[in-house]
This record gives sequence, structure tokens and C-alpha cells, in this order.
Amino acid sequence: MDLNFNTPIYNNYTDTNTNGLVAIERNESKAIGKAFKKHKKAEAIPGNLTVKGYAFIIDEEYQSLKIDFSKELEFKIKDLEKADIS
Repeated sequence: MDLNFNTPIYNNYTDTNTNGLVAIERNESKAIGKAFKKHKKAEAIPGNLTVKGYAFIIDEEYQSLKIDFSKELEFKIKDLEKADIS
């Protein structure tokens, strides 16, 4: 039996403007790659290019980070850097 779940996968970025960790859905994050490929440097990316995503918050009960799905936020592409949280 094959169980197929349509669960979105998120990529993790650091918002350099707030120094916060954010989760961007993989389909949304394709726009980030395209912008960096086109403009080569973050400084050259126009400030009006944004993607939607979610901030990470601390889960007090488990003392860990979790994605806050209660509010979707917009992030400027030029302020995002790929985060390695492995």
C-alpha cells in the first residue's frame, strides 16, 4: 500500500535583517534561487522582490525550535541567506 501525503517541504533561511530563522516552502524558494542567479549578488536584488514564509519560534515545552504557522510573513529575497540547521 502506497501512502502519498502532499506535505509541503520547507527550506531554511536566515533573515539577515532580523537575524531570525525562517522557513520558506520549497516552491516559493525557487524564486530566491532565480533572483540570485539573475542578479549575482544580494545587494543587486531589488527590494520589492519578496517570498512568503514563516518564522521559527522556541517551543518551551520541548526546548526546541518549531515553525510558527499561525501567521504567514513576507521576506525580502535580498535579506535571505541559506541556513544550515542540521
